[in-house]
Amino acid sequence: MAKYLLLKHYRGAPAAVNDVPMDQWTPEELSAHLRYMREFAARLESTGEFVDSQALSPEGTFVRSDGEGRPPVTDGPFAETKDLIAGWMVIDVDSYERALELAAELSAAPGAGGKPIHEWLEVRPFMAEHPPVTD
Repeated sequence: MAKYLLLKHYRGAPAAVNDVPMDQWTPEELSAHLRYMREFAARLESTGEFVDSQALSPEGTFVRSDGEGRPPVTDGPFAETKDLIAGWMVIDVDSYERALELAAELSAAPGAGGKPIHEWLEVRPFMAEHPPVTD
């Protein structure tokens, strides 16, 4: 089994086919989308392929250390993931092909008008743990 991160983007990815921003959906459209996501996760839970998922608020801050005793530095002159990452799902599957298959299915979650979004999802494998080097 290999773990993959499926990333949903607010923007930054190629435009979805049904490209109506979520903040313009009706409450019913939003409910249908969230129900699809929950049912998808429940199905993967039953097959042992689901690890975790979360939707993310668009609010957020980048933070880094500016040295001991100094206040943290926030934000910066770079693209911020709070503008890009809408949510994520971690799956644990037998193959890369299965990860792509599930991402494609997740991409068809309903959006505005109840029609599938056909959004682009980013599929990122977790780094494999390397065995310790011995001399």
